[in-house]
Amino acid sequence: MDGLRNFLANARACSFCVGYLNLRGWDQIADVIERLKGDDKSPACRILVGMHRAPEEEMKLLYQAISQLSTLDGPTRAMLLKRFVESFKRQIEFGVPSDHAEDALRRLAKQLKEGKVIVKAFLRYPLHAKLYLVHRDDRAAPLVGFVGSSNLTLAGLSQQGELNVDVLDQDAAQKLLAWFDERWNDPTTIDVTKDLVEVIENSWAREERVPPYLVYLKMAYHLCEEARRGEQDVKMPKSFEGVLLDFQKAAVSLAVHMLYQRRGVLLGDVVGLGKTLMATAIARILQEDADVKTLVVCPPNLVYMWKGYFDRYEIEGGVLSLGKVDTELPRLSRHRLLIIDESHNLRNREGKRYRALCEYIDLNDPYVILLTATPYNKHFADLANQLRLFVDEDADLKIRPERFFQDWVAKGKRDADFIATYRALPTSLRAFEQSPYPEDWRDLMRRFMIRRTRKFIMDHYARIDKENRRYLELDGKPHYIPERQPKSVRFQTCYPNLYSRLFSDEVVEEIEKLRLPRYGLGNYLLENASNEANDQEKRLLDNLTRAGRRLIGFSRTNLFKRLESSGYTFLISVKRHILRNWVALYALENGLELPIGPQDAALLDTAIRDTDTETSPEAQAEANEPPLEATQDLSSSQKQDYAERAKSLYEQYRTYEKRFH
Repeated sequence: MDGLRNFLANARACSFCVGYLNLRGWDQIADVIERLKGDDKSPACRILVGMHRAPEEEMKLLYQAISQLSTLDGPTRAMLLKRFVESFKRQIEFGVPSDHAEDALRRLAKQLKEGKVIVKAFLRYPLHAKLYLVHRDDRAAPLVGFVGSSNLTLAGLSQQGELNVDVLDQDAAQKLLAWFDERWNDPTTIDVTKDLVEVIENSWAREERVPPYLVYLKMAYHLCEEARRGEQDVKMPKSFEGVLLDFQKAAVSLAVHMLYQRRGVLLGDVVGLGKTLMATAIARILQEDADVKTLVVCPPNLVYMWKGYFDRYEIEGGVLSLGKVDTELPRLSRHRLLIIDESHNLRNREGKRYRALCEYIDLNDPYVILLTATPYNKHFADLANQLRLFVDEDADLKIRPERFFQDWVAKGKRDADFIATYRALPTSLRAFEQSPYPEDWRDLMRRFMIRRTRKFIMDHYARIDKENRRYLELDGKPHYIPERQPKSVRFQTCYPNLYSRLFSDEVVEEIEKLRLPRYGLGNYLLENASNEANDQEKRLLDNLTRAGRRLIGFSRTNLFKRLESSGYTFLISVKRHILRNWVALYALENGLELPIGPQDAALLDTAIRDTDTETSPEAQAEANEPPLEATQDLSSSQKQDYAERAKSLYEQYRTYEKRFH
């Protein structure tokens, strides 16, 4: 660099032939180029760029094809020019924009527009040469050359061990100039000066301010890149013509693209948008494309429905009840697509069913589709544990929880400290598990989840007719979306009717009297408890305080639902509630950890815990349970029996679902 600048200091023009031109590094010589005047024979600076990057096989073939030609045909010329210019676009887009780089690019654009600098691309064959020629007003050495290994980049000129030789002999220098001019004037050489000006003026380094709306559009364009690719690459099966609505087709296309890219996808549309039909369409596409067989794992009450979809759309594979996963799944043959319906049932990775599914996935490496309208309940671990079914917790996801690491850096810590502390990459799923911030989890789930709400469909896919009614179009026919209008239905009850007594004030008041201390532990904290707690304990205390009222209300509502169902199911719920109370008492009396880990609102959800509980610890403990008598107090023998079973159940909790903090 020093030698080149010294000779350029009293030069009138220069000519460079390089294999690579770095636009951002132009500032290394921009000031001395600005002082060059040029002449009638030559502009201030000519730059001939040869093989600007390692040629791909296709480019080699193109070089071979045009090496025998004297000129380029129009289409080939346009294609090569486009690829050449795209390489400079990538240069500018790479790395973080800076004021220094912006100044360098703007100065280069100005010199290109003024004609002070002209850039051409040599395309006849790969050109590795690095030649710098300086035209000077010097009688002894009017032409000086440098030949060597330095490209016109920051690294080539100053930061690496490149070797160059100056050529002062005028005969040799003139021969180098003739060699340069021959290639500069070659019919296959393309002038890219105007194209480079356009590249810079359309980049972040442009002089003109970019309207915020255009920035917004560009962000939206890139965020939707996968959706656009999916729509371009995925062809809907004929059996689904006239079946899928536009928003369902969009989800199917994107899901197939995500499956091929990441081996799994979570389809989390809200209830009623057709997740089952969309998953069936995905299975049909994979079956037609790659002869993929599908296995569906679903709650017992959905088995018949899924078999109906398999028959209707001729899907090859099978359907397995979630309750039989731990016993029958290990014996099943390989299915290359696994659909898990109601995947929120698998939020606890210590359960037998979860482990059985993980073993099957590890052994058979299928594509995985998770279906759930409620992917997240209370803990972000709900999401992480579902993703673990097809995402390696230690894999590099190429993104990291930025909000979490803002706090991490604010504490004076580095990425290396995180790796040492958690034995995990900052860009791994395990890193995200350390973050309590919703924005971090939104960034993560954007890569793996497709979720639309009813309002989203109404806003973006629905059309409006003359009567202001919203509808979706299928095969040219409107399908109107019913508007939800809540209405009160009043009726008289008669107390001699046993069912009507369920709605009496007396029953409601009895349930409301329940204090349910297990679900309101935040009401029993010691004074100044948060002052003595560490960070993890503070988060736990905060969760207990915020969730208490909601959990108590949820529990009361569920008891009322069980009573409304039948007296028998209500008594089952009461007995389990009593047994769990005794488990908590056992832990308190013996100074043990309370079972309050994943035992959140999901544990109280009747759709999860009471419809398929044949293998739960509570269900097993009820096998030899004595009948519950209609008295307010338990007898001493009943208390003794509950205490013994609570001790046994506590140990099962510890190993079966690990519900502890």
